[in-house]
Amino acid sequence: MPRAFFARDALVLARALIGTRLVVRSADHVQIARITETEAYRGPKDLACHARAGLTRRTRTLFGPPGHAYVFLIYGMYDCFNVVGDAEGRGHAVLVRAVEPVTGMPPGVSTAGPGRLTRALGITRKDDTADLADSTSRIYIAARTRRPRLRITPRVGVAYAGEWATRPWRFLDADTPHVSRPPARSIGLG
Repeated sequence: MPRAFFARDALVLARALIGTRLVVRSADHVQIARITETEAYRGPKDLACHARAGLTRRTRTLFGPPGHAYVFLIYGMYDCFNVVGDAEGRGHAVLVRAVEPVTGMPPGVSTAGPGRLTRALGITRKDDTADLADSTSRIYIAARTRRPRLRITPRVGVAYAGEWATRPWRFLDADTPHVSRPPARSIGLG
């Protein structure tokens, strides 16, 4: 995908990423998965976003140029894969919450959930800063093959963020079971 694809507000980017293909290369094979669930995080004012703490060693990538991977550890055990968006310095990112296996993964592997998808695809904090706009990179994002129907809900697991937790900034492919948590209710279809 061209760099301009990523240089958009996280809300726009989160919608646009649904249906795109996440490609991960290793020494002996290539894995491809279709992105089916995302959440938008919109910079320092968003109390659910890591950018709320400002520029730190941990958030350096988050504030960097768009189109790069921001990979961080959560609960001391799960790596989470994010796509940096908007302009450099804005602190916008999109958390990829679930993917649908396309090729290169064993049958039955679970990719529904941020920690499960990184484990299945072999994405770790070593991949932080990977250039997702560069098709020669170990990890990159390729165009979608069809336009999905979207379901929109509040984000998951961010109750600590108060009113920011109820924002309808979670986007799911409405026609796949490959999502981390089926929505109890939808705010709308996009």
